[in-house]
Amino acid sequence: MTDIAIVDYGMGNLRSVSKALEHVAPAVSISVTGDPEVVRSAGRVVVPGQGAMPDCLRELDTHGLRAAVLDAAMNKPFLGICLGLQMLFDSSEEGNVTGLGVVPGQVRRFPPTSTADTGNTDGANEHVKPRFKVPHMGWNQVHQITAHPLWEGIPQDARFYFVHSYYVETADPGSAAAYSLYPFPFTCAVARDNIFAVQFHPEKSQEAGLMLLRNFVHWEPASAMDKQVRISESGCNV
Repeated sequence: MTDIAIVDYGMGNLRSVSKALEHVAPAVSISVTGDPEVVRSAGRVVVPGQGAMPDCLRELDTHGLRAAVLDAAMNKPFLGICLGLQMLFDSSEEGNVTGLGVVPGQVRRFPPTSTADTGNTDGANEHVKPRFKVPHMGWNQVHQITAHPLWEGIPQDARFYFVHSYYVETADPGSAAAYSLYPFPFTCAVARDNIFAVQFHPEKSQEAGLMLLRNFVHWEPASAMDKQVRISESGCNV
């Protein structure tokens, strides 16, 4: 039996995820697979992904993987990365598509932003680059708001690598596990029962990302450790 199945539905840099997991868990059996039966039989499931949400959902269906991914999200340790987070939500503004509906909420696009207001209205700043570009790309701090086994050993406000134009807006604030700022606070990690899903890319995030992947390999969701406790009250709507 495969210990960890990395779901291959034709989108995302799966090799980098596989290499990172092999690095932190060399004795674990890891399979990059598009076979629904392998996904169903695996002990743990990772769903990465980059690209557009409509394409993601279409490819899940084309490969016959939707039911297997839903089953994993309900029944076994599940790690979603980037699109693997967004697909779990009810719907997305990207193509106005319906998601898997595992986590209540929506996926929204970052609004266009401009340079700091200088009070200049004569058009002198029209060629100045915006302060916050879309997509959000690069390193950013991640502020943990729930204690969770996957955060173990990762400092508060550790920096992770992001590449995305859309963010999740959860209808269940209790599921938010972390937020980042760009330029407003947005949820960048959710945790519910056996699910942990992140907007950033742990496989590209050096030591902090490797620690999160290492923690996932050893995570037992049925454990009493998984009772989520709020560890900060930001006052932010994330």
